[in-house]
Amino acid sequence: MDDKDFLKDMFALQADLNRRIGVDTTALPMERKTEWVLNYCRAMQQEIAELTDSVPWKWWAKYQTFNMQNARVEVIDLFHFLISLAQTLDMSAEDVHALYCAKHKVNHQRQDSGYTQKDETDNKELGVQKEN
Repeated sequence: MDDKDFLKDMFALQADLNRRIGVDTTALPMERKTEWVLNYCRAMQQEIAELTDSVPWKWWAKYQTFNMQNARVEVIDLFHFLISLAQTLDMSAEDVHALYCAKHKVNHQRQDSGYTQKDETDNKELGVQKEN
């Protein structure tokens, strides 16, 4: 079995691409982070719209077909921007994995308890706290 860390590799590739584009997420001053968080959120919204257009969502339109290949490409575009967003928030691949696992555990606990009411206090202790 290959021991390659695919998530870490994707983070490195994205950092290289961002620098090539002219954005070094590791060197953004705090006052520019908000701008780039919004930029990446808007880009992901557009990619979600493009993904939506890959499936026949117009129930009244008979001409539409499911374009799985385009849907797959749009998912990859989302990964590009999602990784950039994580990097803007000073998260490494390891940070994302750790927080994903911690939040995954919370989600299972919520299901185990019936998740009968909204309680976000179980999120407060999650995550990697980094100083800027």
